[in-house]
Amino acid sequence: MYKLLFLLLVVAGVTLSPVAAVASTPVAPDAVADLPLKHLTEVQRDDGVLSAPVRLDGVALFRVRGVSALPARQRAARIQQEIIALADNPAIDPAAGAVESLPDRVRLSIDGEHLTLLFPADAALEQVPLEVLAEVTLQRVAAAIVKYRKSRSTGSLLTSTGILVAITLVAGLLLYAVNALFAWLNRLIERLVKRRIERIERASHRLIDAAQLWSWVGGLLRGVRALALVAIVLTWLNSALGLYPWTRPFATSIFRLILNPLQKMGVGIVESLPDLVFLVVLAFVVRFLLKATKTFFVRIDRGWIRMENFDRDWAMPTYRIVRILIIAFALVVAYPYIPGSESEAFKGVSIFLGVVFSIGSSSFIANMIAGYSLTYRGAFREGDRVRIGEHVGDVVDVRALSTRLRSLKNEEINIPNSQVLSSAVVNYSTYQSDRGIILHTEVGIGYDVPWRQVEALLLMAAGRTEGLAQSPEPFVLQTAMGDFSVVYQLNAYCREAERMMPLYSALHANIQDVFNEHGVQIMSPHYEGDPAEPKLVPREHWYAAPANSEGG
Repeated sequence: MYKLLFLLLVVAGVTLSPVAAVASTPVAPDAVADLPLKHLTEVQRDDGVLSAPVRLDGVALFRVRGVSALPARQRAARIQQEIIALADNPAIDPAAGAVESLPDRVRLSIDGEHLTLLFPADAALEQVPLEVLAEVTLQRVAAAIVKYRKSRSTGSLLTSTGILVAITLVAGLLLYAVNALFAWLNRLIERLVKRRIERIERASHRLIDAAQLWSWVGGLLRGVRALALVAIVLTWLNSALGLYPWTRPFATSIFRLILNPLQKMGVGIVESLPDLVFLVVLAFVVRFLLKATKTFFVRIDRGWIRMENFDRDWAMPTYRIVRILIIAFALVVAYPYIPGSESEAFKGVSIFLGVVFSIGSSSFIANMIAGYSLTYRGAFREGDRVRIGEHVGDVVDVRALSTRLRSLKNEEINIPNSQVLSSAVVNYSTYQSDRGIILHTEVGIGYDVPWRQVEALLLMAAGRTEGLAQSPEPFVLQTAMGDFSVVYQLNAYCREAERMMPLYSALHANIQDVFNEHGVQIMSPHYEGDPAEPKLVPREHWYAAPANSEGG
């Protein structure tokens, strides 16, 4: 099958090439092929004077100069209209040309009809005598008229239509063959090359990414395939347009529009080739450095490499800083070698981008610097229970610009890093694995209740609360003596910061139960009414149960 496709490609290429060449190339009449005329495809400037080509069906016949009163392009257009008028008149014999010499000029006519005037300046443009230029011009115009009439004949148009059908079929077969060929090539290369690429990845300890390398190979194949398809389509279009006299002028224009920019780009690339080679080498070096740096810091992050006084949590933020420094240094080194970097336009764009970046990035830079400051301060880590300002929650992650918390109500809170840096941060998780954090709550009890009994009741409530540590033991502080009650503060250790809220709730419930069981009234925050007698605690009641004298 593939031999057949290859043979089809060869046959189609041989078929299309002559057709494209014949149909699209503007060939001058054979009678004057040896005349050393200049390039006839565009307006040119000779000795400061513009000249323009006279065309018929897209074929340049000769050039004429212009003057201020009659520009070259306008003069060429007038002569073109005269030639078309003569060609459209079947009574005109193109072979009956005549040259009439006048002072400082010659007059050209065909079958008695005026064609144009030629001047010594026109002859100087072609660097031939005026009489020779006149004869050659008449021959060119006569041959062009004959070709003009022939190309519009019924037989010629039918022949062109037949050729159009043929090259369309060939182009369609070529498109199918190219698609089939590249599909086969893709499967073949995948079978032969992909395993080798995977072996290279393993041998390089993952410094080389097999998936990315394979994507480059696939991208190269797709690019070549696209170029082949575009070349076939453009060749078909150029050939089809060149078959008919009305569309023939566009045939050369299409390729000229595409090839002229490519030619300029090619010249620019050749001139900039040493700089481009340097940039390519620099890109590979920078890519290798980034890969090696990332591998090093990933190993630190996973604990495979240990460095004294360097926290594992610092690994990836440090990698990002080093990556920015490497890329910035590479850009500084590469800037002088970038083609066009010395142009005023390039400098203007650079200044504009710098101004925009400096105006719009003040808060961005502040938050980013604050984010890295938080990382190296070690105020908290992912998963810690923290309080930042008025927000309490678990740290989800610390990004370059903001810190994300999951609140106690399962809400996501984004706090700008600059705000985090300027706020007081309370970390409940830092010491939870050591002695634990202290949960504390306060109750107000009247002066008529023995303080030893109150402390014992509070400690009993702490002992009933599952999740509170019993070592170190809970303790009670009397923090204030108010007008009507004493404020007792119960303190108990907890080694699970994420359970703070349910533990507080359970502790409060147990305090109420214990005090109710022993008939002690909780008076906080306020109460109304006093008995007639003073609220004094008799000595015999100082050690009321469950208090005991030994512990008092």
